[in-house]
Formats: sequence, C-alpha cells, structure tokens
Amino acid sequence: MAMPNPERVNHHRVDRRCAVQAGAIGLLGLGMNHLLGLRAFGSEATTKETAQVAGSRSATSFGRAKSCIFIFLSGGLSQHESFDPKPNAPEDVRGEFKSIPTAIPGVHFTEHLPRIAQRTSLFSVCRTLTHASNDHSASHHIMLTGRTAMPVGFDPNSPSMKDHPSIAAIVGGIKRPINNLPPAVILPEKLIHSTGRIIPGQGAGAMGRNREPWFIEASPFHSQAYGAFPQYTFDHQQRGMADQRNYQAPQLQLQNGLELNRVDQRLSLLKDLQQQARGLESAVSHYGLDDLRQRVVSLLADSKLHHALNVTQGDAAQQEKYGRNSFGWSLLMARKLIEAGVQLVQVNLGNDETWDTHGNAFPHLKDKLLPPTDIAISALLDDLSASGLLDETLVVVASEFGRTPKITLLQQHYKLPGRDHWGALQSVLLAGGGITSGICLGKSDSIGGYPIDRPVTPEQFAATIYHCLGIPSESTWQDAEGRPHNIYYGEPIAELLS
Repeated sequence: MAMPNPERVNHHRVDRRCAVQAGAIGLLGLGMNHLLGLRAFGSEATTKETAQVAGSRSATSFGRAKSCIFIFLSGGLSQHESFDPKPNAPEDVRGEFKSIPTAIPGVHFTEHLPRIAQRTSLFSVCRTLTHASNDHSASHHIMLTGRTAMPVGFDPNSPSMKDHPSIAAIVGGIKRPINNLPPAVILPEKLIHSTGRIIPGQGAGAMGRNREPWFIEASPFHSQAYGAFPQYTFDHQQRGMADQRNYQAPQLQLQNGLELNRVDQRLSLLKDLQQQARGLESAVSHYGLDDLRQRVVSLLADSKLHHALNVTQGDAAQQEKYGRNSFGWSLLMARKLIEAGVQLVQVNLGNDETWDTHGNAFPHLKDKLLPPTDIAISALLDDLSASGLLDETLVVVASEFGRTPKITLLQQHYKLPGRDHWGALQSVLLAGGGITSGICLGKSDSIGGYPIDRPVTPEQFAATIYHCLGIPSESTWQDAEGRPHNIYYGEPIAELLS
C-alpha cells in the first residue's frame, strides 16, 4: 500500500521494520506520522539545534511549555469590551460597560470579566496585536496560521491545499505523540459558517491531507444557535432559532473520513489478510505488528479514554466550576487532554463567528458571552496553577480581529448597536509555559483603534507559541513535493518571555 510522504522535522529514515508496520497503520486509516511517533527517536531537536537555540534565546522560556491550550474566539472579541476599555473616551466609543481595576497598576478590564481581572498574577495581556484585514475568512487564516501574507489563490469560501498550515497542524506534524495521543487536536467542532462553508485556515493546507489536525466533534450539529449552549444560547439577528445545539461525548475524527465505527471493519480486514498469509505471520510477529496495532487502536477504541473525555457526565463539582455549557465543558476537556499527553489543544469558544457582535452587542456580551468565558477561563487558570501544570502549559486567547472603535448600528439586521470588524487592533491573553505574568504589553490610542506603542504581528504571536513549545527557529516543514518551508516568520514576543 502506497503511503504519503510525511512532512517532518529531524525525523530519522524509516527502516524495513517500520515499513512492515506501516501497512497495518494504513489499514486503520492513520498516516505515517503516527507510526513514526511510536518509535523511540529520543529528543525532538538535535543536540546541535538545542545548542543553537540556547545561544540565541532565553534558555528558561524556550521549550518550557510541554503543551499549549489555544483558546480561539471566532468572530472577533471587542478590545473595548474585554481587556482594553476606554472609560474616558466619548460615549460612542466607550460603550455601555464600566471598567474595573486589575492587580496590574493602572490596568483596567471590562466589568463583565471580574474573575479574570482578579487573576492577572497568572497571565499577561498584549493590547496591540495588529494586522490589515477586516474580512472574517482572511483574518481567520491570518490568526490561525500566524501568517499575514495570504497564499496565492486563497479562497475565502473553502479550505484549500494552497492555504498556509495552521498552528495546530504544524505542531501536530512536528511533535511526536505521547501515550499514543495525537500531538494536536481541535475541539469541540470545526468552524463552519451558517451557509455551510468551512472557514479556511484551520487545517493543514499545503502540508497535505495526512497532516490535518484531529477534530474532536463534541458539538457537530450545525444550527442558528450561537454562544455557550445550552445555558447561554442566542441568535445574532433575532430571527428565531431553528433548533438548539447540544454537547455530547466526543468522537475522534480520523483522517480521510474514517469514522470510529469503521475501525472494527478495518481490523477484521487486517485479520483476514493475516489468515491468508500465514507464511508471513512469524515475520510480522517479529516486527512487533500486534503490539503496534494495539497501541494505535487504544487511542480510538479505549472506552476508558472516551469515558474520561465525556465531561458532560463527569465530576459534578468540576462541571459547576467550569460551567455546564459548551465553553466550560470544552476547557475542562482541554485540561484533561493536555494532562493525558496532547501537546496542543485548540478550543473554539463559540461556533460560526459567535463573537461577531455587529449588533445587539451589549446584551449578548453581558448576558451570553462574557460570563461563561470569565468563569471557564478562570477555572482553567486556577486548576493549572494549583496543580503546577501552568508552569509547563502555555495558554493563549485570541480572535481573528478586534472591533471598530466607534459603535455602529446596522439597522437592516439588528435592533441594537454593536461594533464592526477591525483588524488593526486586538487584545490577546498569554499565560504559563514560559510567559512572564502580570504584564500589560503595548498601548493603543485614546479610542482603541490603533497601536501607539509596541505593535505585535500575528507572526510574532505564532512564534511565541512555537518558541515556548520548544520548536527550534531553524525548523521547517515539507510539502507533498518535499519542498521545505519555514515555521517561524517572526520573532517571539521577547518582553513576555520569562
């Protein structure tokens, strides 16, 4: 069976033993990257690369994070109604919310993030991330890939193999699996627009289909309902929701559409082939096929693993702490996954551009979006800090863009005002895993429209993630034709590295 050429960084050459094992992996619908990850290759970077990194960057922050939780707020979190309020600005800029002080002198957050405001000793905020796009699709691609320049032939309506690979895909393609778990997963669903189009920038793009991130589909049913369902559900345009969204025990989405219930069929086929080729049985046994197969299948079929991830039926106190809604369950699941060995979990807090608050912004933010976000992120930070895992877990929170300085009203769609798309400025949160806490980096102008001190690019944001995860700056990934591509397109945010 022909296998796709793996895109790899410092992977050793595949020997005859692995070639025999690869056939079994292929029958399970898994790529060569999973086979390579099961071998004992040792460290992910060579001694030479480690020495180069140590000589050029902080030895304390590089590789400090064993894992990363990337919290993505699709639609665009307003900087004014979160981490960069402007209480002294004119009314049509400052909005309806008051601001509250944090533990950082002179730094205020919105009044509707009180728990997060109390925990600034656990994280830092950058108020000046900036790029030039105000388009949802392009901006998703920019922030999820860490690349401002759009790929040639970019299609805003559909993912393409021309797209740049997402941060999740790069980490998943480079990091070796721990405990047979995929290095990177995305949950609780793909970001799919209400029209049915899949938002580009989430996948492997030019890395190839065999490097697609793993999706844990805990809320796969698309509808007009937005927010942290089922507790905090709303319809952006008040048209009447067609149905309610639900949250269920997660299903690991296999590559090329292979579903969990088809694994038994593949195993049955493998068994038949083995029975027909008993002459090769001793050789197969010698190369450890049975053991390898068992370890791979354990990821997909182990009922204990799936039970552990069934957060809606888990510990009641934990559910109450995080919130019995999609935001709380998703971050609780993310914590469990990084504890189990997953190295990057992207958590989409909100489906289909939930944070796109063009109108009805203030009631939706006050009642539906900010409260579950405040509760869930605070619970996550508290648990990671109490367990000691925050030191080795990078947590980042970002959107595709911010919102316009001035409040607007699109009367044809909304009854109440909001803010429009604004790529020029957004605030991002970074915590743990090599990040210095208690810093507010950068300054925006008086109306929260543009950076006036220390602008930060998406490339620097992505580089900070790679740096903290211990991916050397010299690393590359290869496309299907074997051509190398850089991973870093900017320097990490030096002021935030501990």
